Amino acid sequence: MDPEAADDVVLTELYRAYRSPLLSFVLRLTAGDRQLAEDVVQETMVRAWQHVGQLDRAQSSLMPWLATVARRIVIDDQRRKQARPAETGEGMLEKASVTDGTDTLLRNIVVTEALQALSPAHRQVLNETILRDRTVNEAAEILGIPAGTVKSRVYYALRALRVVLDERGVSA
Repeated sequence: MDPEAADDVVLTELYRAYRSPLLSFVLRLTAGDRQLAEDVVQETMVRAWQHVGQLDRAQSSLMPWLATVARRIVIDDQRRKQARPAETGEGMLEKASVTDGTDTLLRNIVVTEALQALSPAHRQVLNETILRDRTVNEAAEILGIPAGTVKSRVYYALRALRVVLDERGVSA
């Protein structure tokens, strides 16, 4: 029998003899997580296969060696999980709000360009009343014009702004 076939036979014997007790042991280490426990048992058996030539099969039991390997695998897995941020499921990612400022930025650029297309008097009155959030009387005092003129200019400036935005394909 070739050495590889002999190694496979040894591994099959190890799996039959130690799978159940090793799984019970690992289930306690993984707090009952059966899927993780089975993964750990499989990884333990892979490592046993990788070191089959070094195993002392003359011992009455290889369970202490297998248990040590399994315990180290569980510890390494826990350390790996602690070393990186917590994982989230797909549901969490779908619900996560993404603040993308692209739309706001584009809207600001379009409005700024549209304001540049207005007359200086209309731009001034919108700047004072809407952008700086001043009352009609405050804007009139700052601009040095009557309050009625401010109201009239705001009305016509907003109409002109709507026309400019409509021409650019932006709904106001």
